[in-house]
Amino acid sequence: MDFIVLIIALFVILLGAELFTNGIEWFGRKLQLAEGAVGSVLAAVGTALPETMIPIIAILFATGEAANQVGVGAILGAPFMLSTLAMFVTGVAVLISARRRPAGDVMPVDTRVLAHDMRYFAVAYAIAIGAAFLPIEPDWPKWVVAAVLLGIYAWYVKGHFAEAAAEEESELAPLRFRRLDRGNHAVSPHVPRLRLVNLQVLAALGLIIVGAVFFVDAVEHIASTFGVDEALLALVIAPIATELPEKFNSIIWIRQGKDTLAMGNITGAMVFQSTIPTIVALLFAADAWRITEGSYVAFASAGIAFASSAAIFIPMARRGRLQGKGLLVGGLFYAAYLALVVGVLASGYGGAVEAH
Repeated sequence: MDFIVLIIALFVILLGAELFTNGIEWFGRKLQLAEGAVGSVLAAVGTALPETMIPIIAILFATGEAANQVGVGAILGAPFMLSTLAMFVTGVAVLISARRRPAGDVMPVDTRVLAHDMRYFAVAYAIAIGAAFLPIEPDWPKWVVAAVLLGIYAWYVKGHFAEAAAEEESELAPLRFRRLDRGNHAVSPHVPRLRLVNLQVLAALGLIIVGAVFFVDAVEHIASTFGVDEALLALVIAPIATELPEKFNSIIWIRQGKDTLAMGNITGAMVFQSTIPTIVALLFAADAWRITEGSYVAFASAGIAFASSAAIFIPMARRGRLQGKGLLVGGLFYAAYLALVVGVLASGYGGAVEAH
């Protein structure tokens, strides 16, 4: 039964991702937004909702020390998964479609947009991880850090929305919900009304969130049935499920040749995840957002996220181009961290992974 639920949930997430990519492009077109704003802000925040809700619910609404630990683990897991596994999957998608792409595995991305995103991620996440070294008392330094992170993200969003849209707009696929507005469809079949676009985006987000919830639940049941260690599940398996929306959206855009949207969807989510959820941890789970002997392995994921990002985007900045094969390095960093986690679990040092 769990496998059936898993397959259905995966289909629901895929359907939601397809509707979302189509709807969010039309939303950006209606508001005359640049690709960077659409991919790095709108799409990134929208598809980050499933995994963002997990730590927020755990920290704000659950009770007990374990709830805060789960929340912090989820917050640390998001940038790690995005900078490693999401990059790897996107790179594989590029290589698979390289034969029918004009430039092969060279991605026609706006490297300026991606470099902009990664600068903000590096600064914000470094500040967030640095706050983990602060003492529990007094509280005010963490509030200052939270305010700084909020200001960084606000400035980041402002910068993307200030960009002008390209004069030559790419052709968009018809809005999937266009036939629901029969009156307007008869008059203007190719240009949907904004309210219909909004309806499709909200419906897509609903499908993504519902699908992600059932997917994670099915994965947990399957892991329990086969005796998979709970710590390994929390560290590795569950985050894969909650990051599926970004991966599927990016794959869809890669297949359509819209690489800036595909990559911006991931890099923008990294900026969001390094700021907004971290603020929640700093303000409401400060005792868990600390680097101690029991959380070394958990916070090591942040180091992996920095290393993987540097290995991918520093060469991009130097060469002025990004290749699909360059993204594959993310898989190596993911495998390295997985080996570390498995090794710690095998040694029986459970305290090292308690933050997850």
